[in-house]
Amino acid sequence: MSTSVTYTAVLDVKRSTAEHLAGLLRGHRIAAGTRKRRRALGCFKQAVLVLRWFLGGTRLAQLARDNGVSVSTAYRCLHEGLTVLAAGAPDPATALDRAKAAGLTHLNLDDTVIRTDRVAAPGPGGADLWWSGKHQHHDGNVQVIATPDGWPIWVTPVRPGREHDTTGARHHGLIDALNRIAAELDMPTLVDLGYENAGDGFRHPHKKPAGGELTEAQQTYNKVIRGIPGVCERANSLLKTTFKALRRVSLDPSRITKIAAAALVLLQLEYDRTT
Repeated sequence: MSTSVTYTAVLDVKRSTAEHLAGLLRGHRIAAGTRKRRRALGCFKQAVLVLRWFLGGTRLAQLARDNGVSVSTAYRCLHEGLTVLAAGAPDPATALDRAKAAGLTHLNLDDTVIRTDRVAAPGPGGADLWWSGKHQHHDGNVQVIATPDGWPIWVTPVRPGREHDTTGARHHGLIDALNRIAAELDMPTLVDLGYENAGDGFRHPHKKPAGGELTEAQQTYNKVIRGIPGVCERANSLLKTTFKALRRVSLDPSRITKIAAAALVLLQLEYDRTT
């Protein structure tokens, strides 16, 4: 008697999203010169495999078993899906141009931590590059630019978890770009104290001076500005609550760059929105 159980499941995603991804995969195969019937899975089945991994964080071994392929084939299918999706993510210049065209009053910038499995990668001074002393686990840091209502419009490539927010922002050229857009369009970027001293284009709470007190005006300003992190966190929450795969990544941490970019594209497809 068989010990396995077969059941039917419904994937909580629009069919148009799956069809769009299948179309991208089909285009990728054509460009690569892949002959028909030479792949273990059709484009639509491969798209569903990728979406199951994103939405439910389904293990690759399970996806391989469900599709009757080897685990190594399932990994190849996933990485191919990540590649074609991430290719459609906007670059920072495009994202900021869209923000300008939309006439936004300001932008939000915040980082989100994406936890990774233990990985040994020595950094400066021999310290583990991906170990975050703040969070006490291995993770990658991705910074998210969002609209005033908390809609993510761009995600940065991943940086090691031990790196400071402003260090990562400078590495990606965000500090100069956001200061410039603030000067040109009077469109400041609202941030938390992790971006202190980033420039005149950034707005963050006033820090209480050592041995002193904030003025009444500064206290009032802080009450207003501290409501902003909640809006920034909405963008991060949209990504992480929609895609369980972003809560913990078991792949190489460097893959987080493509995963986050692909997640942004999928989110825009699901909600049919860019800015």
